Amino acid sequence: MKMNELYAVGERIDIGSHTFTPEGIVHFASRFDPQIFHMDAEAAKHSLFGGLCASGWHSCSMWMRSFVDFWKSEQARLIAEGKTPPILGPSPGFKNLQWLRPVFAGDTISYGVTILDSRPLASRAGWTLYTLACDGVNQDGAPALRFESSVLAFE
Repeated sequence: MKMNELYAVGERIDIGSHTFTPEGIVHFASRFDPQIFHMDAEAAKHSLFGGLCASGWHSCSMWMRSFVDFWKSEQARLIAEGKTPPILGPSPGFKNLQWLRPVFAGDTISYGVTILDSRPLASRAGWTLYTLACDGVNQDGAPALRFESSVLAFE
């Protein structure tokens, strides 16, 4: 089974959401991005952002967590339906990452993925390279992040 047999090119698929708590923001930042506006709510009020906000890397890592969880549930669903799901991964990379607005404590980001294109690899029978638009929007529907990714599929 091919990915573009499961999902139409250009169709956005909701893959999950995450609510960013102050504790989660500080925990991630203390390990990976210890800047004051990610670490200290009071000091963040006086920063460019005006409040405690998640690292862009945190918002991207939650996209990945959402995608992995989504794909695991999709695999189980397809198997239960008697279908053989494609095997995904690895990704050869991403480009055009944009953090479009801050993700503040209390924000819920809903993540999505859209197949933009696919092409079989001439050098590997049964392998397909998919180009994906990946995004996250906040609870008000405002875009928070987006990037373009590629993923290999073994069908």
